[in-house]
Amino acid sequence: MRGLRGDLWHMPTAILFPGQGSQTPDMRERVAELRPDLLDLATEVVGEDPFARADDDTRFAQPAMLAAAQAISERDALRLAALRGRLMSESGARRGDGTMLAALGGDDATVVGIAQQHGVTVANDNAPGQLVLSGERAALQAAGTSLREAGVRVLELNVAGAFHSPFMADAVPDFAEALGATYVRAPRIEVWSCVTAKPMDDVRRRLAEGLTAPVRWRETVINLHEAGFDRFVDVGPGKVLAKLVKRIAKSAELVHA
Repeated sequence: MRGLRGDLWHMPTAILFPGQGSQTPDMRERVAELRPDLLDLATEVVGEDPFARADDDTRFAQPAMLAAAQAISERDALRLAALRGRLMSESGARRGDGTMLAALGGDDATVVGIAQQHGVTVANDNAPGQLVLSGERAALQAAGTSLREAGVRVLELNVAGAFHSPFMADAVPDFAEALGATYVRAPRIEVWSCVTAKPMDDVRRRLAEGLTAPVRWRETVINLHEAGFDRFVDVGPGKVLAKLVKRIAKSAELVHA
């Protein structure tokens, strides 16, 4: 991580890295420069260069955005990411026309109530006033109308499915089977799960649950801060996660790598 102060690690520090949707046009070149072996491996595992189609489908975006804590080998991690993306894409296609939308600036309880009324899932609890809903397109459009009437700003997301919702249920058995056949070490770096908002206690179980479980980002940040993590380093492209942390834990120190 270039450009970070030498004393960065002298206090409890949480490292943040965004996932799908944060890809940038230059990321392939960065991987080719720093880890050409991983670029070759990703192409081998996926069957083609995933970076060229990362904006097209989750089956390409997930292996392109991979990050790990050395609990799983790089080859296994890429294999699992490619499998996860393919299974999610197929599950979404079988379940129908699923998508996601962001509800911004509204009262959270109002947003949750409207989501329940229309039978859609709160997929991401990102920060106060920023929830993401997931479900069938027509139901989300109806929910969006109700949200606008309640004074909530709505942003339809350009995604290929209703992620972190029951729409992904068909992907769980095959992914869990693949995880069960994968050798998993204890992580060298403590990883917190956004499924439980706690340190990862069972890598295989939590990775499988993450397909359908909501992302509890707000609660994870709160728990990290309360556990003594006062510095958050955003190592991914952009500043989205850092901005969310600032809204959740206002006294936290933010660093951009």
